[in-house]
Amino acid sequence: MTRTLARRASAEFAGTALLVTAVVGSGIAAARLSPGDVGLQLLENAIATALALGALILTFGPVSGAHFNPVVSAVDWWLGRRAGTGLTASHLAAYTVAQVTGAIAGSVLANLMFDLPAAAWSRTDRTGGNLWLAETVATAGLVVLVFALARTGRSSAAPAAVGAYVGAAYWFTSSTSFANPAVTIGRAFTDTFAGIAPTSVPGFVAAQLVGGLLAIAALAAWYPHAGDAADAVVIPHLTQETEAR
Repeated sequence: MTRTLARRASAEFAGTALLVTAVVGSGIAAARLSPGDVGLQLLENAIATALALGALILTFGPVSGAHFNPVVSAVDWWLGRRAGTGLTASHLAAYTVAQVTGAIAGSVLANLMFDLPAAAWSRTDRTGGNLWLAETVATAGLVVLVFALARTGRSSAAPAAVGAYVGAAYWFTSSTSFANPAVTIGRAFTDTFAGIAPTSVPGFVAAQLVGGLLAIAALAAWYPHAGDAADAVVIPHLTQETEAR
C-alpha cells in the first residue's frame, strides 16, 4: 500500500468509525434521555447523525473524498474507470476494508463510551420487503445526490446536502435509511436503539447494492458524463502532489 493510499484509507476508517459512533451513541443517549417516546428518540438520533455527517465530510473530504460508504466508492470506481478518474480497483478494495472495519470500531467505541459491553449482537430484527424497498430508495437517492453535486461543480455543498438528505431519509423511509453496507454491518455489533440483528444484515446490504445499480442507471440518463467528475465525490480530495508539500 502506498503512502497516499494508506493516508486515504486511514481517513475512510476514521470517518466511518466516527459516523457510526455518532449514529449508535446518539441512539443510546436518545433512548436514555427520552424513554418511552420512540418518535422523539428517532428525531434526536437523526439530528445528531445529520450534523455529525456534515462535519465529518468537511474534516476528511480533502483527504479521501469522505465516501464512508462502499456503495459510493463502488459507483465512483465504476463510473470513473473509463475516464481515468475516481478510485482504482486497489483503492476501492482498500476503501471498502477501511469502511467496514471502521464501522465496527465505531460501534465498539460508542458502546464503551456509554458503559456497555464493547460488542454485543443486536437483537433488533429489521426484515421485510418494505424495508428492503426503503433501503433501495435511500441508497439510490444518496448516490445520485453526491454524483449530481460533483458533476455540476457543487461539491462544496456536499456536507450540508448529504447531511440534510440523510437526516430527512431517517423519516421518509420505513428502514430509517441505513443506505450504507459498512454502517449496516457496524450496527450489528450493538444491541441498542440503532442496532440491526446480524440475520437482517444480508437483506439490507443486498437492497443497498441494488440501490447503487439503480443510481448508475439514473446517472446514465440524467448525468451521462458523471464519471468525469468522479474525483470530486463526495468532495474533491488532495492530489498526490499537494499531499507531498
